[in-house]
Amino acid sequence: MILAVGLVARYVLDQAGAWRRIYVVCAAIALYLNVFVGATQAFLKVSPLTALAPSQTEPPFVVRQLVFLGLFIALTIVAKKARG
Repeated sequence: MILAVGLVARYVLDQAGAWRRIYVVCAAIALYLNVFVGATQAFLKVSPLTALAPSQTEPPFVVRQLVFLGLFIALTIVAKKARG
């Protein structure tokens, strides 16, 4: 759903006006979800990471998710403010 809105903003509406910001937010959310899944898979498949968080509820897993979320929120805010 997020990618559909982003694609409409990018290709149909040519990022005109507020659609540019909508596109940036959609792209950031889509990338965050890919990173979330990749990091979760790493915790499931890489032995040292699995030992740290075998059920994905332990502090190392939760802290990593919060750091990624904060990073993506900050980068999205910076990207929304950028012109050019």
